[in-house]
Amino acid sequence: QVQLVESGGGSVQAGGSLRLSCAASGFSYSISYMGWFRQTPGNEREGVAALDTDGSSTYYDASVKGRFTISQDNAENTVYLQMNSLKPEDTAMYFCAANVRRPRGAPLVPAFDDYWGQGTQVTVSA
Repeated sequence: QVQLVESGGGSVQAGGSLRLSCAASGFSYSISYMGWFRQTPGNEREGVAALDTDGSSTYYDASVKGRFTISQDNAENTVYLQMNSLKPEDTAMYFCAANVRRPRGAPLVPAFDDYWGQGTQVTVSA
């Protein structure tokens, strides 16, 4: 089992920045993929950014490319999402996902066997 705990959400004005953190525990040494997804009420969860934990690749949705950066601290088993130039449309509940399967599949699409955190709310006001 892998446990994920997100933090760092909050409220910010448009143009501002936030950094989300996702700390992994449990069988964290076996994680091969970590990603950030977001969801608004009545909508499906959508992929924002993801990475392969071996450092080989990062992935971004077009809507956040150039504004968001995903990174990892292997020593701390933590993944970060630096969000700059935030827009009101970035408002959502943000979830961290992890997976141990190789290959996992499309990096910005939820997988049936992803582990999930509890989510952290990001609210961007105009």
